[in-house]
Amino acid sequence: METAAVNQMKELVKKLNEAAKAYYQEDREIMSNREYDALYDQLEQMEAETGIVLADSPTVNVGYEAVDALPKETHESPMLSLDKTKERETLRAFIGTNPTLLSWKMDGLTIVLTYENGELQKAVTRGNGIVGEVITNNARTFKNIPLKIAYQGRLVLRGEAIITYSDFERINETIEDVDAKYKNPRNLCSGSVRQLNNQITAERNVRFYAFALVSAQDVDMHNSRAYQMEWLKSQGFEVVEYRMVTGESLDEAMDYFSHAIENNDFPSDGLVALYDDIAYGDSLGSTAKFPRNAFAFKWADEIRETTLREIEWSPSRTGLINPIAVFDPVELEGTTVSRASVHNVSIVKELQLGIGDTIQVYKANMIIPQIAENLTRSSNLEIPHICPVCGEEARVIQENEVESLYCMNPDCVAKKIKAFTLFVSRDAMNIDGLSEATLEKFIAKGFIHDFGDIFEIAKHREEIVTMEGFGEKSYDNLIASIDKAKETTLAKVIYSLGISNIGLSNARVICRHFDDDLDKIRTAEEEEISAIDGIGPVIAKSLTKYFKDPENNRKLDHLLGYLHINKEEVSENQTLAGMNFVITGSLEHFSNRGEAKKLIESLGGKVTGTVTGKTNYLINNDTTSNSSKNKKARELGIPILSEEDFIKMTEQ
Repeated sequence: METAAVNQMKELVKKLNEAAKAYYQEDREIMSNREYDALYDQLEQMEAETGIVLADSPTVNVGYEAVDALPKETHESPMLSLDKTKERETLRAFIGTNPTLLSWKMDGLTIVLTYENGELQKAVTRGNGIVGEVITNNARTFKNIPLKIAYQGRLVLRGEAIITYSDFERINETIEDVDAKYKNPRNLCSGSVRQLNNQITAERNVRFYAFALVSAQDVDMHNSRAYQMEWLKSQGFEVVEYRMVTGESLDEAMDYFSHAIENNDFPSDGLVALYDDIAYGDSLGSTAKFPRNAFAFKWADEIRETTLREIEWSPSRTGLINPIAVFDPVELEGTTVSRASVHNVSIVKELQLGIGDTIQVYKANMIIPQIAENLTRSSNLEIPHICPVCGEEARVIQENEVESLYCMNPDCVAKKIKAFTLFVSRDAMNIDGLSEATLEKFIAKGFIHDFGDIFEIAKHREEIVTMEGFGEKSYDNLIASIDKAKETTLAKVIYSLGISNIGLSNARVICRHFDDDLDKIRTAEEEEISAIDGIGPVIAKSLTKYFKDPENNRKLDHLLGYLHINKEEVSENQTLAGMNFVITGSLEHFSNRGEAKKLIESLGGKVTGTVTGKTNYLINNDTTSNSSKNKKARELGIPILSEEDFIKMTEQ
C-alpha cells in the first residue's frame, strides 16, 4: 500500500512541477488554478499521512530556475511563498488579536527593486525565490515607477508588476507581433517584464505596486508595517490597497474586498495578511517554505452545476482552433455565464467531456469562467477533423506534451482576417476605414481574397453603401484612403505581406541593401540575406521561403499592379554609416525613440537595444547617471551623448 502511495505522490509531484514550469517559466497554462490547488492539497495530505516528502516536491521547493535569456542574480534574502487557506476562520485564527495588514494578493510578477543615492539601481524578478532575473532596463519603463526618490540611502522593496484588465484587452485586440492572443493578464505581464527589448515593455503599460519594504538604511519605521507602506507612498510609490484588521474586525474588511474585486481593473487571486508589528513578526522566523508572519487567503470559488450543451471550435490567425464550452446559463459572482474556454484538446480529454454531461463551473479569481469538474465524464465528444470556418483538414498536434487542434489550410478565412488587419495597419499600407470587423464582412461576402482585391473594392460599391455601418460618406472616405495608400515604399509593402519574423525596420534594412530592387530581393539566396548586418539566418529563411512559393508571388504581382513604389528617402549625407547607437532614457527634442531611430537610419546608422562592444554611441540625456547602460558604456569606453550632442553630430 505504501508503494502505491509513493507512486501516486510521484505522479502528483510530476504533474504539479510541469504545471508550475509552464505557468512561471514558459507563460502558458496546462491546468486551471483550481485543479493545481486541489492536487497540491492532495499531495500535502499524502505527505502528512506517509511521512515521506520527495526531494522535488513543490511543497518544499519554491518556484523554478529563471530562464537564461536575462542575467541572473541571487537575492539578498530568500523570497518564500506564503501558507494559504480558503477558510475565513483559519485566517481569523492566524490574525488573533494582532493588528494585521490585509491587502490584495495581486496576480502578476513579483519584482525586487533596489535604490541607491535616490536612483533606481536594480530590478530583479522573484525567479525561484533564491535567484531571479535582472530586468532593470525594463523596470525603468513601468508606467508608475519612480526613477528617482527623495530618500538618498539604500532602499530595497518588493512589489508586484501587473497589467490591468483594460490594457490586457486593448493589447490582445491590437498586438501584431504574437502568434496567438494571451490567455490572461498574468501571462502577458510575465512576457512583457522579461523582454530583451525594453521598448516592447514600455508599450505594454506595466504597473508596479509595492507590498513590502525589505530595508531602508537609517530610517525609523516605528516598528510598523503600516508605517512602512505610508513611507513608501511618501517616496512616490504606489502601494497595494490594505486595511488594518484584527480577528474581531476581519469580517468587515473581508466583505469590502469580496465586493471590490468585482469592479477591480487589476487581476487578484486573493488577499495577504501581514502582522503590523515588525519585531514580533520577524521573531517568529519561518518554516523551510513559509514565513510565519504572513498568511495568504484564496477566494473560495462559487461553484454551480450545469449541463454541457456544445463545444464550439473557434479558429485563430495562427490556425489554432480553441475549444469553447457552451452550457446552460448559471449565475456566478453576480453575473450570468454560459460559456468557458477549455484551452486545448489535452484539457478536453482530461475532463472526459461529452455533450449532455453535468459539469461544475466557477470563475477563476472571480473573473474568468472555467470548468471545475465533469461529474458525468461520458467522453462522447468527438474532436473535429475539419475546420469549422473553411471546411478543410484540422489536425491534432502535440507540442510540449500539450495537444491542440490546428486548421491545416493556409487560406483559411480565420487566418486571413488577421493577415489583412496587419496589411492595412498604420506602419504597413495605412488604410483607414478597414477595421477587423469590416474586413471580416468583406471577406465573408467574397469581396477580397488577396491583398490586391482591396484596391478593386470599388466594383462592389452598390452593395457596400447599403451595408450596416456604411453609407456614401464612409464609402468615399474608404476609397480616398485606398487611393492614398497606392503611394508607398517597398519596405512598407514587404512588411505588410506579414512574412514571419520581418518587421518594418528589418524590411528597411533589406530594401536598402538591395537598393529597393524587388527582383533582387525575390531571387536572393538565404546566405546573402543572412549576411546583411542585423538580419541573420532566421529572417533570411523566412524571406526566401516566402518568395519560393509561386502563389505568394502571384498575389504580390496582383498587388503591385495598383501600387506606385517610391524610393524611401535616405539622406545623401551618410555621416552615420556603419555606426551602431543605443537610445535610452527620456527624450526632449524628439517626440519618441522611433523618430530618433528614423533619423539615425536615414543617415546610414543602426539602432540596437543593448550596449555591446559593437556599440559606437549611447544616447542618454542623463549622461552622468549610474544606470546599467551608462555603466556598461563606461566599462567599454563608449561615448555617452546627450540629445544636443547627437544633434550636433548629425549637422556636421
